[in-house]
Amino acid sequence: MSFARIALSTVWRGLLTGLITLVLVLLAWQGLLLLLNISPFLAKGPFDVWTWLVIAPDAADNRALILGNLVVTLGDAFLGFVAGLTCALLLAVVFTLSRGIEHALMPIALLLRSVPLVALAPIISLITGRGLTTAVVMGAIVVLFPALVNIAFGLRSSSPQISDVITVYGGSAFTSLRMVALPSSLPAFFAAVKISVPGAITGALLAEWLTTGQGLGNSIVAAVAKVQNSEVWASVVVITIVSLVLYGLAQVVENLVLRRMSMEVSTAN
Repeated sequence: MSFARIALSTVWRGLLTGLITLVLVLLAWQGLLLLLNISPFLAKGPFDVWTWLVIAPDAADNRALILGNLVVTLGDAFLGFVAGLTCALLLAVVFTLSRGIEHALMPIALLLRSVPLVALAPIISLITGRGLTTAVVMGAIVVLFPALVNIAFGLRSSSPQISDVITVYGGSAFTSLRMVALPSSLPAFFAAVKISVPGAITGALLAEWLTTGQGLGNSIVAAVAKVQNSEVWASVVVITIVSLVLYGLAQVVENLVLRRMSMEVSTAN
């Protein structure tokens, strides 16, 4: 089977899985509202959100409001995602090459993970200001530790026999890392990516709520204070759907890349 067919099949399966997931979530959402008998003023169902975004007379304005805030949040999350994942990858490589550096720096990563981000936010904002940099730093902190653990584990899961062969033939530790550890760690890397996607969005929302005063994080808090419950639910639904879509996209890319590598290995053999 050609790679194009495999890619098309992978994308189709991803879309089908996403659609099934969406249907199940909507059914569970509506079912819980009926089961718990929550006041319609407080709890909005799928049809209420759809009406607010699509059918209501001011639906166009509502969509523009949500979309404008969403763009800001996704921008913050993307920068935090890239910064955190890049730092995690570089640190994992350094830790793999040097145990001493790992023992010196890993406690700092553990400290960032163990201290609640809400407690760190005032300190971060004092250092970086109450702007985009704060959102990026907070998103990167959320992404850093789980991505670092996954990538470091993947780098150390490579075959020691193949690494020994490279060493016997005069290869350096970096050569072994580049030719053996990095390719074999791709599943762990993509696992880190999938974990980091919702983590980066969570960090961005928290930063917007606590410091920047922009994006969906701030608008949700403001809407709660004004008892604009339809906006609150619509914002939560939209950011949740976007998170699921981005997670599914990462899953599709992972499947394509790993399948491509398997085909190249099979061809080489």
